[in-house]
Amino acid sequence: MEDTSGGSAAIRVAVVARTRLYRDGLQRALADEPRVQLVGAVADVEAGLELARSVPLDSVLIDLGDDGTATVRRFAAAAPNVRIIALAVDERSAETLALAEAGVAGYVTRDGSLDELTATVVSVARDELRCSPRMAGALLRRVQSLAYAAEPAPGADRLTAREREILELIDAGMANKEIARRLHIELATVKNHVHHILEKLGVAGREEAAALLEI
Repeated sequence: MEDTSGGSAAIRVAVVARTRLYRDGLQRALADEPRVQLVGAVADVEAGLELARSVPLDSVLIDLGDDGTATVRRFAAAAPNVRIIALAVDERSAETLALAEAGVAGYVTRDGSLDELTATVVSVARDELRCSPRMAGALLRRVQSLAYAAEPAPGADRLTAREREILELIDAGMANKEIARRLHIELATVKNHVHHILEKLGVAGREEAAALLEI
C-alpha cells in the first residue's frame, strides 16, 4: 500500500458499531492515528456494506453482538476484499476459532486498549495476525484437525483390478468357493486376495470391506 510520494499510504478503515457512544469514541481515537484514515462510522452491517461499495476500504472494525459470527460471515461474503477486524471478542478458543472460520483477519479482546486496536489494524494490513500464544496454539490445532479431516478415507480405489473384482463379488454375497468357480481360479488364491483386500482397506471383515465400495 504505497502512495505516489513513495511513503506508506494510510490504512482506510470503517467502523461498524451499534452503540453510538462506542462508535463516536472509536472515531475520535482513530482520528489521532496518522497510520489510519477513517472513512466512515456506521451503526449496522447494511450501512457498512454500502460504505464498502462506495469508497475504497482496506479494513472494517465490527463491534460484535449476539450474532457476531453470522455478521462476520455475511460481511466477508459480500465484501471479500475488505479485511474484517472483530471488536470486543471474548478470547475463548471456541468463539475465536468460529470467528476465524467465518472470515475475520484479526480481533481485539474486550479488555484490549486503543494501542492494541491500532496495532491490530496495522498488523492486519500487513497480512499478520496478532493473537495470544494460547490462541495461536488453538488455531494451529484447528488447522491440523482440518488437514486430517481432508485426508481421503480408505476406499476401494487403492485395490488392484482383480482385488476390486473379488470385492464386488463379495458385495454380491458370494462365498470364497463361489468366487473361485466364477473366476476360474484356485480357492487359495481367492483367500489370498481377500486377505490383501482386508489389509489394504484396514477393515476386519468382508462386510466392512464391501461397504467401502461406495466411498
